[in-house]
Amino acid sequence: MRVLFYRVYQAIMRLVTGLVKWKDAEVIEGQNSILKIPALLVKVGYNKVLLVTDKGITALGLTAPLLSGLEKAGITCHVYDETIPNPTIDNIEEALKIYKKNGCQAIIAFGGGSPMDCAKGVGARVARPNMTIPQMRGLLKVMKKIPLLIAVPTTAGTGSETTIAAVISNPLTHEKYAVNDFHLVPKYAVLDPLITVGLPPHITATTGMDALTHAVEAYVGRSNTEETRQAARKAVKLIHDNLYTAYVDGGNLTARSNMLTAAFYAGIAFTKAYVGYVHAIAHTLGGYYRIPHGLANAVILPYVLDYYGETAHQPLAELADLIGISDESDSTAVRAGKFIAWIREMNASMNIPTKLGGFQAADLPGMIHNALKEANPLYPVPKILFADDLGGLYALIQ
Repeated sequence: MRVLFYRVYQAIMRLVTGLVKWKDAEVIEGQNSILKIPALLVKVGYNKVLLVTDKGITALGLTAPLLSGLEKAGITCHVYDETIPNPTIDNIEEALKIYKKNGCQAIIAFGGGSPMDCAKGVGARVARPNMTIPQMRGLLKVMKKIPLLIAVPTTAGTGSETTIAAVISNPLTHEKYAVNDFHLVPKYAVLDPLITVGLPPHITATTGMDALTHAVEAYVGRSNTEETRQAARKAVKLIHDNLYTAYVDGGNLTARSNMLTAAFYAGIAFTKAYVGYVHAIAHTLGGYYRIPHGLANAVILPYVLDYYGETAHQPLAELADLIGISDESDSTAVRAGKFIAWIREMNASMNIPTKLGGFQAADLPGMIHNALKEANPLYPVPKILFADDLGGLYALIQ
């Protein structure tokens, strides 16, 4: 009965999602495209902005050209750079104080998924000042326009520059959950390959596999549309053709640019078709042990795809055909297996481990509970899993 309820719920959500008029982020791309941001703000008459980033980015000086451009345009920029991986409610509240104290009118998210999630959380709190972040957990709790949000990804992975989600951690409960609302989609996504050039190889690898996970989980799910299928396919092909090049040759601007585009398409795919148990499990590892999200996804992805078995064979076989690793004589199951094997080969070629390890036995019941709470009934996965299934998957990856 639970499986039937979940599938009915997912069918209703697919119908509702199809009726919504989506508005994707406007893309500004190319080398030095971040220098176009001041003109955007001047055009709308804004002269006070909050920039949300992290210490690593400011230490590398990646924000310096933008800050200089804002200053020349007469725009005062207040910087919050205390965002941590798996951003917390405290991060959002700290940044919100800066926004309010200085009368800011817009928000620039500069970084990977963590600064973008933090910035979205600030926007949600500005829009709904009488609601806490936990109260906005789940679907469509904001339902009000947030301040102008400009997203500048420094990694090609999360796709947060085009999604409706802000993923937040609560250190007190070890939970990591999403606030999902159409109003959280940034107004602009600025895809500048120059600011990704200095990304360390291991971050290039894990964030790239994060983008692949988004595309694959969306593609194998049961809430796809022609738009999300095409977006996922574009992302998978671009990642296949460019991720390893970006990993071994960080200065290759073509590969860097293509990976930013791949992450953007993967974001479009999963924000409209959802993800699956890879993300549900990865979020628990982030909440309990602060394991970076991209790393967790990269390790978990092949195990979950194997676990889905024949329920995922057809879409995985199609992806194998797409990237040219299958033969005409291969069965559907063989083609699907080749795609999963390719994922493992990619991980190995970029020194991503096959296991994560270090789980405490006492934490597993809570992790399983949180993963199931996130995934069921929302995620339209190929195969519904339950506590025993997740217990088995946690055992496989540690």
